Amino acid sequence: MKIAMLGHKRIPSREGGVEIVVEELATRMVAMGHQVVAYNRKGNHVSDKSYTLQERREYKGVNIVNVFTLEKKGLNALIYSFFATIKAVFGKHDVIHYHAEGSCAMIWIPKLFGIRTVATIHGLDWKRAKWGGFATRYLLFGEKMAAKYADEVVVLSKNMQKYFMDTYKRETKYIPNGISLPTIKSPKLIKEKYNLEKEEYILFLARIVPEKGVHYLIEAFKQINTEKKLVIAGGSSHTLEYYKEIKAMAETDSRIILTGFVQDLLLEELYSNCCLYVLPSDVEGMPISLLEAMGYGRRCLVSDIPENTELVAGRATVFKHGDIEDLKNKLVKCLEDKEETGKENISYVKENFNWNKIAEQTLSLYKK
Repeated sequence: MKIAMLGHKRIPSREGGVEIVVEELATRMVAMGHQVVAYNRKGNHVSDKSYTLQERREYKGVNIVNVFTLEKKGLNALIYSFFATIKAVFGKHDVIHYHAEGSCAMIWIPKLFGIRTVATIHGLDWKRAKWGGFATRYLLFGEKMAAKYADEVVVLSKNMQKYFMDTYKRETKYIPNGISLPTIKSPKLIKEKYNLEKEEYILFLARIVPEKGVHYLIEAFKQINTEKKLVIAGGSSHTLEYYKEIKAMAETDSRIILTGFVQDLLLEELYSNCCLYVLPSDVEGMPISLLEAMGYGRRCLVSDIPENTELVAGRATVFKHGDIEDLKNKLVKCLEDKEETGKENISYVKENFNWNKIAEQTLSLYKK
């Protein structure tokens, strides 16, 4: 088959979960003998410094088409998804796979040409605090277009499946994200850069955006008496003002380290050696960072939103989302519980979140 992927920013990249999913699916489908074209957004990446100014044309057998857009928040997805869709329609693909609600606003166009479409809804993006009125309405419009016109709608949680049935009476397919099981790394680079030792720090690793709830974590951490450090790893995403607020909050406590965007060996060492991974989010789709932390055998502390609790399936400590006092108490409990480990998380992830199986499940939707 000839397959188009669009809706992501660019691959290869760790800008967000969507980019990781598109890269994993596209490269595996190429390895299985299919032709895949990924429609990357042109422009300089804010966080991922590995993405050079020279636009890619190919990556691990995936053909890359670079699509014009504007960096302006709110218009970026609209302009990109229109031009990417037009290019994909005339690319003679068997199927066009749309990722995320914003890109799905254009899913009606390939339907006019009888091209099969699949939409993956990675989360209810219109709920995210970074978007204003127009962007929120546009994302909701994209969601409605996916529900109405996509041949198949893929969701990443059972909670999302219920939402689409309740809201649109639309049947969806549950196909979760996956990870490749990592190799545990010793603390070398993180020791050199940040003076971090194994099991001596708490880790938050995600985009620094309001809905991830890192401000709750910082407030709660400041109230506990511990020699452990708190590492905040991640870049901003159209949220520079919020990032500045987080930076100002962190500067008042010498135990808090902001690393900015991380990747490769630095990322692997941070996951491998933390004593606890914390995800205090208010809104999620299916958090790959949490899945990765579990794949490294880390203990996890997460907010009680359905997308988190469904993913951890009782294998993490849970606190009431937005409740700083409860988060503080659970942090203390996790740090005091020396016997608890997260090693059972590795086998759980291996059995349930395998990328090869996920790629095969996705291909079966194309073939219909």
